[in-house]
Amino acid sequence: MNGVGGRTVAEAQDRLSYREFRRWVAFRHKRGSLHPGMRIEHSAALVASTLANVNSKKGGHKIFDFMPHMDEPPITVEQAMEAWK
Repeated sequence: MNGVGGRTVAEAQDRLSYREFRRWVAFRHKRGSLHPGMRIEHSAALVASTLANVNSKKGGHKIFDFMPHMDEPPITVEQAMEAWK
């Protein structure tokens, strides 16, 4: 948040309400990072994984295979149960 609206991090924390903070959390959860580099990396990884899957006989490449700065989220219980069948 450094530099957002011309304020320091401390100023932004003082002026940001809890409700507004929760709205930002929901936005980031839905839309991802606000960091421009991470957004570009995600876009490039999406293209790379699509091309890799189209041009590979095996397929199965994930977007996270092409995102070195992002960890793959853990699988859900439902995904684990489906994999164990």
